[in-house]
Amino acid sequence: MTENVVVLGAGYAGAGAIKSLADELDSETDVDVTWVSETDYHLVLHESHRCIRDPSVQENIAIPVHEIKQPSTAFIQDEVVGIDTDAREVELADSDTVEYDYLLVGLGSQTAFFGIDGLEEHALTLKSLDDALDIHDAIQQAAREASTNDPAQVVIGGAGLSGIQTAGEVAEFRDEHNAPIGIHLVEGLDQVLPNSDPELQGALRKRLEAADVNIKCGEFIGEVDEETVYIGDEDELDYDVLVWTGGITGRDCMQDVDLDKDERNHRVHAEGNFQTDDEHVFAIGDSALIDQPGDQPAPPTAQAAWQAAEVAGENLARAVRGQPLKTWTHKDKGTVVSVGEKAVAHDVVNVPIETFGGLPAKLLKKAIAARWINDVTSVGRAAKAWPDM
Repeated sequence: MTENVVVLGAGYAGAGAIKSLADELDSETDVDVTWVSETDYHLVLHESHRCIRDPSVQENIAIPVHEIKQPSTAFIQDEVVGIDTDAREVELADSDTVEYDYLLVGLGSQTAFFGIDGLEEHALTLKSLDDALDIHDAIQQAAREASTNDPAQVVIGGAGLSGIQTAGEVAEFRDEHNAPIGIHLVEGLDQVLPNSDPELQGALRKRLEAADVNIKCGEFIGEVDEETVYIGDEDELDYDVLVWTGGITGRDCMQDVDLDKDERNHRVHAEGNFQTDDEHVFAIGDSALIDQPGDQPAPPTAQAAWQAAEVAGENLARAVRGQPLKTWTHKDKGTVVSVGEKAVAHDVVNVPIETFGGLPAKLLKKAIAARWINDVTSVGRAAKAWPDM
């Protein structure tokens, strides 16, 4: 009997799992694989901020699905609106429902606005290629309407990886175009890249300040209107462009799915083998809270999704065959963050220096992106993308 395996999402989790699953199944003919995604490309999301400065970068970081999947894998471009675990069906916005015997949920996340009044209505986000292009267009337009005496003000909420890298790209755009732009990075906690090593935080702050980014830490955004960001009890920042990168939550389509999940953010609880409380449904990436040794689940990072996808694809094949599933444990290989053309690396595996920048960090950042592109497509595409990373 033919088994139907369905993979949802074309992010790191979905694309990586599709590749791993194909490698594992190889020439088996009793498994039909269907891949569902809203986009017909995989976005190298941790490089999407490059499009804020230069939209042409999209040609190298948006990889068509046909370059990733096997010809035998069916692909459906559509939005997932629901999952019926009793009927084992995926409900789509514009297409017929898709039946499954085994399902991998890798839909990623969406931006969390935490109920901050006016934030969702007025802020741009950075969760997709279109988001990055929208930020570019908004900054370009604001710069055109500004002057040296009255520069455009860009406020970025959230100083995690996305916020820091967004600020760096806006600064590069400003410098390349000699544009009158002021840049403000707002973080509610006490430091940029909260909860990370102080040495890394200091190195990033140094490079942000060198790029003339105004950093405001220690007070949360409380309210936003069409012109002003209100911070804490007294502080205000007028803005022309507001970008929010301050948090993630599960996709809306997961709210009513009958799986064990965190009701606050709709992310599905999964064991270390990615299996949920329904043995026919697996979850991975930002869609999931994956059990790990200790108290904390796997981090919602590209690195974790990339690592997990290889094992998840293999476990789907094992489930089809009735074989024991493998347990995955996340291994942190270090952190590399870009600030425009510069980068900072920290705690990189097999590197004796704990925190470093300069050309070695920049080349490492490029190499990470190139390696991923090579893993899901080819050496040729990775080489083509290298100059834009």
